[in-house]
Amino acid sequence: MNKSCKRFVVLVVLFFVSLHAGAQVFEGWKKGNLDIHFITTGRGDCAFMIMPDGTTMLIDAGELNPADPRTQSARTAPLQPDNSQPAYAWVADYIKGVNPSAWIDYAMITHFHDDHFGGMYKGAKAAAEGKYYLTGITGVGDRIPIRKIVDRGYPDYNYPVDLKKKIKQLGDDGELQQLGNYINFIEYQTSHKGMKAERFRTGSKDQFVMVEDAAAYPAFHIRNIMSNGFIWNGTGENVFNHFANTGGMLPDENNAGCGIRAQYGNFSIFFAADIQGVVNYGEPACNDMESAVAPIVGQVDVATMSHHGNRNALNVNYIQTLRPRVWIQQVWSSDHPGHEVLIRLTSRATNPYPHDMFATNMLEANKLVIGPALENAYKSTNGHIVIRVAPGGGSYNIFVLDSFKKGQQVKNTFGPYVAGGKR
Repeated sequence: MNKSCKRFVVLVVLFFVSLHAGAQVFEGWKKGNLDIHFITTGRGDCAFMIMPDGTTMLIDAGELNPADPRTQSARTAPLQPDNSQPAYAWVADYIKGVNPSAWIDYAMITHFHDDHFGGMYKGAKAAAEGKYYLTGITGVGDRIPIRKIVDRGYPDYNYPVDLKKKIKQLGDDGELQQLGNYINFIEYQTSHKGMKAERFRTGSKDQFVMVEDAAAYPAFHIRNIMSNGFIWNGTGENVFNHFANTGGMLPDENNAGCGIRAQYGNFSIFFAADIQGVVNYGEPACNDMESAVAPIVGQVDVATMSHHGNRNALNVNYIQTLRPRVWIQQVWSSDHPGHEVLIRLTSRATNPYPHDMFATNMLEANKLVIGPALENAYKSTNGHIVIRVAPGGGSYNIFVLDSFKKGQQVKNTFGPYVAGGKR
């Protein structure tokens, strides 16, 4: 090799070394911070919270059927960072990279849809122990011990619909198969691995408590807002039943989901799951869950877009009551957000309050249909989203991480935002 060729090779090597050296890796959690990671795999919702004392909480771990034609189409985001392993494995790898402990203290499943807790599909790997298959939360829990899991139905799963009865009657139904698989996972983990399981207690302030050093951070707590149609009424642990009058129709699974509000000093965040706020023709009035929940939640700094920003969510009353400074959209589908939802969120007539919007997986199909108004509305449209609240809860920053690369590589940083500011 002549000198010029050697010099060229050296320059190329130095170039790639410099690129690697310049990549900023997200700095790990430190005591006193509240970190909230919205982990995207392109297969469903997943959030991982590290509380100020190091207590951890996983909120959903979705996994769509990878063999479904829709999942393989341009209507659905690609598996991220790549398709070398299932979504649950990527979630577990991500958590291990940021988790201050070797376990997860709490896991909360908001409701029983595949993009929130894992769908059953042909080819899913069976667990080495126990009669369940690895998908979504069952796959994550097989790789990382979960100390306590909470959902809306444990142990009977009989309200507002008797789901265990339906599993026996309609064993071939895909949605019921995934619920049956999840129940098998819980039964094995509680009887053989020491995991505890509980039903979500609406109105409670002591179901998700810090377990490492709670006394050091009295300004942090989590309030259970809603589940199974019951909503906290703002006093003690009292609730009211929003499903009391359904007109004889069964409530939607989305509106039966669990939602929590976390508070740290002046900072607050509402995890809305998939509740809806637009009642379509022929549907019961109780399908407007947002209007019932909004006054109880009140103004917050950050809110997840309910139902991924789908067209039956985010009504004007809800937007104007919560007034979040930051909207987080966990998105994997080409119909998220609905165009009319985007208009409600961006119009000065309906949302005149300062707000920044972040999405995990905005699809090209949606950008093509809606156009520049979509991209111009967001600070970021792709990547893991991390909210880091400073000790005491007075301010917070937002980091967008590259979801197509392993590890936690920072793409962009936003903030600081002042927590609790009036809007």
